[in-house]
Amino acid sequence: EVQLVESGGGLVQAGGSLRLSCAASGFTLDDYAIGWFRQAPGKEREGVSCISSSDGTIYYTDSVKGRFTISSDNAKNTVYLQMNSLKPEDTAVYYCAAAYWYCSPYGSDFGSWGQGTQVTVSS
Repeated sequence: EVQLVESGGGLVQAGGSLRLSCAASGFTLDDYAIGWFRQAPGKEREGVSCISSSDGTIYYTDSVKGRFTISSDNAKNTVYLQMNSLKPEDTAVYYCAAAYWYCSPYGSDFGSWGQGTQVTVSS
C-alpha cells in the first residue's frame, strides 16, 4: 500500500525556518517524483517544489526560490522541504504527493497524497 506521511509543520515567526518531512512507504523513491503542494484557506492548491530521483529534476515555484530547498534521502525513503526566511504568505496546509517518474507542477499528475501538515507563519 502506497502511503505518504508528512510531519514538521508548526507555528513560526516571520523570518524563521521549518523542515517538513515526507516519509514514503509501499514504493521506492528511485522510481517516483515527490512533490510538495500547499493550500491556503480560500485559495487554490499550489505546487511548491518537486524532486525526481529518476531523472534528477528539481523544481521550485518562483515565490519560494532561494528560500526553500527540497532534498531526498532514498535510504530512508524520505523527502524533506527545508523552508527558510518564512513569510506570512507561506501559511498553508502543506501536502506531499507521489507521481511515477517525472516531476510536474500540476497536482492532477500525482496519484498518491499525504494527509497534510499545517504551517503557520506569524507576522
